[in-house]
Amino acid sequence: MPQGLDHDPPAEEKLVPFGVLVLGLGLLTLVFGRYETSDFWVDALKVWWTSVRERFPTIRRLTIYLDNGPKNSGVGRQFLKRLVEFSDWSGLELHLIYYPPYHSKYNPIERCWSSLQKKWNGVLLTSISVVLGFARRMRWKGQTPEVHLLEGEYPTGVKVSNHEMKEIKARLERSEKLSKYDIIIRPIKPIGR
Repeated sequence: MPQGLDHDPPAEEKLVPFGVLVLGLGLLTLVFGRYETSDFWVDALKVWWTSVRERFPTIRRLTIYLDNGPKNSGVGRQFLKRLVEFSDWSGLELHLIYYPPYHSKYNPIERCWSSLQKKWNGVLLTSISVVLGFARRMRWKGQTPEVHLLEGEYPTGVKVSNHEMKEIKARLERSEKLSKYDIIIRPIKPIGR
């Protein structure tokens, strides 16, 4: 006799979403990957910037609102190292603003996740194409998001040496009053110079 499941069947593959929301325009980009690590976060940011930079040729600074989770913490060595690399690669100044602990609900990107959940409203997410298809059909501020799949392995436990961290810390401009929540990273060679 076949057995029934009282919950969704176990996932064959796991996908992790990463979202970028351009606040003033309501433009949403979703990048899905298989591993949530600091490296995935920054690679997803790179995918986003590569896809939109021609649309925003005058942008010189990105203000990024973050929830201070373990993969994107303002003290996470690998995350900060990769953001310094991203700043140098893109030529953009990065202004990181972190929500205090337990306040991520105020981050507008969080509302995008509930919109995505409503879109797949009980649908069995049985394959990557189903997940990406539903993500492409969701609506945010009357627009469909740009959706990407980021392939690749992202090992956990990547270590940044004290020597490397000293160089990275020299690149971080922390607010005097809110040093954990307000960080600026300037590129070595800004755009247009």
